Amino acid sequence: MPVESGDDTRSDARPLLFVSYSRTDLPRARPVIDLLESAGFDVWWDGRLEGGENYLQTTETALETAACVVVLWSATSVASHWVRDEAQRGRERGCLVPLTIDGTMAPLGFRQFQLLDISGWDGSAASTDAQRILVAVRARLTGDGPAPVAPAPVTVAPLPGPKPTGPALSRRTLVIGGAGVAGAAGLLGAWQFGLFGSAANATTSMVVLPFINDTGDPQKKYFSDGLSRELRSILSRNPRLKVAAPTSSSAIEGEDDFAIGRKLGVEHILRGNVQRDNERVRVSAELVQIKDGGIPWSDNFDRTLSDVFALQSEIAETVALSLVATIATEGEAKQAAAAQKEIGGTSSVAAYEAFLRGHALYDLSSGSESDRAALAQFDAAIAADPNYAIAHAMRSTMLASIGINLASGEGEHDTIFNDAIAAAERALAIEPRLPRAHLALGYALSHGRLDIAAAMPHYRAAEKNAAGDSDIKRAVASFLIYGAEQARAQALIDEVLALDPLNARAFRSAGYIAIFARQYPQVIKHMERAIVLNPSLASAQFGIAIARLMQGDNAGALKAAEAEPAKAFALTAAAIAKHRMGDTAGAEAALATMQRDFDGSHYQQAEVNAQIGRPAEALKWLEIAYAKRDPGLLWLRNDPLLDPLRGEARFKELLSRLGS
Repeated sequence: MPVESGDDTRSDARPLLFVSYSRTDLPRARPVIDLLESAGFDVWWDGRLEGGENYLQTTETALETAACVVVLWSATSVASHWVRDEAQRGRERGCLVPLTIDGTMAPLGFRQFQLLDISGWDGSAASTDAQRILVAVRARLTGDGPAPVAPAPVTVAPLPGPKPTGPALSRRTLVIGGAGVAGAAGLLGAWQFGLFGSAANATTSMVVLPFINDTGDPQKKYFSDGLSRELRSILSRNPRLKVAAPTSSSAIEGEDDFAIGRKLGVEHILRGNVQRDNERVRVSAELVQIKDGGIPWSDNFDRTLSDVFALQSEIAETVALSLVATIATEGEAKQAAAAQKEIGGTSSVAAYEAFLRGHALYDLSSGSESDRAALAQFDAAIAADPNYAIAHAMRSTMLASIGINLASGEGEHDTIFNDAIAAAERALAIEPRLPRAHLALGYALSHGRLDIAAAMPHYRAAEKNAAGDSDIKRAVASFLIYGAEQARAQALIDEVLALDPLNARAFRSAGYIAIFARQYPQVIKHMERAIVLNPSLASAQFGIAIARLMQGDNAGALKAAEAEPAKAFALTAAAIAKHRMGDTAGAEAALATMQRDFDGSHYQQAEVNAQIGRPAEALKWLEIAYAKRDPGLLWLRNDPLLDPLRGEARFKELLSRLGS
């Protein structure tokens, strides 16, 4: 009979067997389950969960009351935190029966048990392998099975610094501070024993990988992704941590965690799994060293959903302390940890979940439809908690994203950007230090109103308040290239590339910074790297085309233009290249197509006319762009395609109007 949720009473005397496996292995697990059931055992596996059950409680009850825990190791299950947790409990209770269904060796910590290899089993109940499974289970039930060998305690070697004067500490005691307790206490004890030295400005590096959605429901992936993103955001504020940003990239597709860590150039990985139902969330997380696979810290957390905010803080604090303790004094580490304090958040689970759903749609960035869907989720978050500052900031971001795709200077465009400015100002009224709010307001002012002077202090505040966030650094660098701070923009983008070396957009931004600095070989280098990382990335080929044009390579520019997925940019570069190559008809056709199909291409029309020797026509289009508040005008000060106009009085006057 199934174990009922919240009831440990069993209605028969058949031994309960708990079968632990990875869901992807179900076709190979089912014959084992069927064999055990046909042999008269009461077998619990997650397929027995009924709709509406609180599966975390039901699973835990079954695991704690099972007479035997049968673990099916495979290439997939050895990487599953949940299978390891269940195997760990079976080991602790002395009732573990480990099987390998594909020949994979049990992971470290479980190799002291005799492993039964059934990788060649055909599923037949009459086969020798089937009998071996039953013999192993019955032996464990009667206590005749082999007892596991207790693992030797793990100790931490002293690190550089004062010689320890206190007792030796195990790694688990040091980092976790005791079973079920976060690691701050153990680490503070370690400082008291003098285990750690200090380095005045030392940092250590890590990456927070997207946590695995282990709910079995792909629709809940937003929650696990959001949890890991929030952890990264918190940890990136710690000045002692260099937190890399994992990105979606062909460069890491199919790579294991260690390969990703090495490509990102970090020393540690934080990874984990998330399960949740309507009431509880279960997180398993571990901090792993890249160089040797050592695990300085790991823990499991089973909380109510209302505790998810404290859970994030606890994980982030413990991870930070476990890393910073190796390079800093107690006081320095405490000061660094204090910088991680969450700002602009919420205590409402409903608001938080809506925010995570909105951010998942924002990350998707698949066009106007997903932008509007994200906006609806941020609106829902604000409805649940009107003082959720970061939700107001993201609402502003989505409004600006929608507005930038509307015709400039039209009523709806202006209304949307006014709303974006109001949303960002509301966020800052709630939390004046919020970097995302400053960034959102700076973007809305610069791209919606062309008010560079008003936007500048907000970009500076965003940079100041989010020193470790590569996304914000990239946005600030991209803004600074519109003005005179080329050197600062270059320094920022260099920091971004160090933190986020697999981000195609970061390399594209670096390419445009190089364009405005007239460093054309660097433009091509950065843009080609961006395309390798994301072959469909818009405007990277356009950057290459500009560099080729400035180097006099018109054929190369035309080739890049033909590969550019953003049609308006493709036509811009193609028109210039064709005109230079003597194809006047082709150049005019490209201009005509641009004017017919792209109402907002005022600035691009000016670029083409400036390059083909029509300064008056180019200036006319720039005036139209100014009247329409075309954000392309942000390029005006440093755009090499407009160099032929720089001696014109009307051009200089326009620069003055823009505050450039």
